[in-house]
Amino acid sequence: MKIDLLSLTLPELESEITALGYPKFRAKQIFEWMYRGANFSEMSNLPLQMRSQLAEKTQINVPIIAKKLVSALDGTVKYLFELADGNYIESVLMRYKYGLTICISSQVGCRMGCKFCASTIDGKVRDLLPSELLGQIIAAAKDSGERISHVVMMGIGEPLDNYDNVIRFLKLVNMPNGLGISYRSISLSTCGVVPKIAALAEEELPITLSISLHSADDRARSEIMPVNNAYGVAELLCACNSYFEKTGRRISFEYTLIEGKNDSKAEAERLASVLKKYMKCPIHVNLIPLNPVAERDFKTVDRANAAKFAETLNRHGVNATVRRTLGPDINASCGQLRRQSTK
Repeated sequence: MKIDLLSLTLPELESEITALGYPKFRAKQIFEWMYRGANFSEMSNLPLQMRSQLAEKTQINVPIIAKKLVSALDGTVKYLFELADGNYIESVLMRYKYGLTICISSQVGCRMGCKFCASTIDGKVRDLLPSELLGQIIAAAKDSGERISHVVMMGIGEPLDNYDNVIRFLKLVNMPNGLGISYRSISLSTCGVVPKIAALAEEELPITLSISLHSADDRARSEIMPVNNAYGVAELLCACNSYFEKTGRRISFEYTLIEGKNDSKAEAERLASVLKKYMKCPIHVNLIPLNPVAERDFKTVDRANAAKFAETLNRHGVNATVRRTLGPDINASCGQLRRQSTK
């Protein structure tokens, strides 16, 4: 097994480099090159023999851009990344007034089985390493030529199903001598793996936790999200309250609107009632019109009906907004480009 350099902190990298027989200061040079997206051949201030040995015994898991789609409407960029083992993942780079945000993948595929999601159709292949999580940001920043200031873990995979690697990634991405991205600029989205939400609270990392809810009714949610069979709505919301009590960080809820499934006025009223019953902290609901998947029969709602759903929630005291759609001409939601490529 080659040493995974990008998954290491600087002190850990120094230890590995000195173990290979090189002086400690070389580690800092390698560290700086890695975070600029360089490969060993580009590390011009290292001796040729050292570069050759590093290529033989170590690896830097910055992925290769296999395909890049750029929206003509808003400049959103969708990347299909190829990993060292030939697997593919996706990331999406979005431009906001405050800077660049990247949505990254946490796994190759997903085993959660949400019925409206393209990422989970073929199941999970494997977890991503911390270096492969970091590598998506480094590769996109190098390609764009700009600093990425915000990270959303909402791409392919369930982050809390890859818990240990994700926690190490969060600590690495925050390092001031690395990418230096603030914890408060990072959002982690989960479908509701309750024990891991509790574990995440104990880490005391001031990130934003987003919950993919999509229904407030156990029967309806279980139909579209199998995870609900293990952790029902009440148990999930109680875990969210505990997370807020421990961290002081507001929870946001994602609600994908699916025509005829969860988009009625009655569903909006049920959602407001359940959230107000269980949540003892500030609530915000992001309403997301479904991005249709070819292999599913689900249909999206139009923006007018999404606005009515939001209006009902707001009238019942639950803050809700309809998320702006970015990159609609490039299918910027994750999973579909990977499926086309693996086919």
